[in-house]
Amino acid sequence: MGYRVVDTESVEPEPDRPCECRKLAGPGGLEAAAINRFRAEPGEQLPLAYHYHETQQEAFYVVDGTLAVETPAETYEVSADDLFVVDPESPQRAYNPADADAPVTVLAIGAPPADDDAVAYEPADE
Repeated sequence: MGYRVVDTESVEPEPDRPCECRKLAGPGGLEAAAINRFRAEPGEQLPLAYHYHETQQEAFYVVDGTLAVETPAETYEVSADDLFVVDPESPQRAYNPADADAPVTVLAIGAPPADDDAVAYEPADE
């Protein structure tokens, strides 16, 4: 058996991200899933770019605030305590709208963990 408690505040934020991103899978010893905690101020987006994953399924659990997720078909508003799921090959861009009143905090879970799985997407590609 194995157990770990991870103090998420002790995990250094990733450099060069559009918002605060703390990658928690490594410190947690996770091998079958990736988990990141994002905190985005109004006007900040979570990913580096509008994108999709070739093999990874993602789930965004909104801890507080409201997350906007742009897709080719529509933009979703995901409230606190709601979960937004993205299947592989489904383009999305998650962000906190510029006119938001507060930051948004999100746990993003991806499985299987997949480095270099993200593919940039341009809305004009459709």
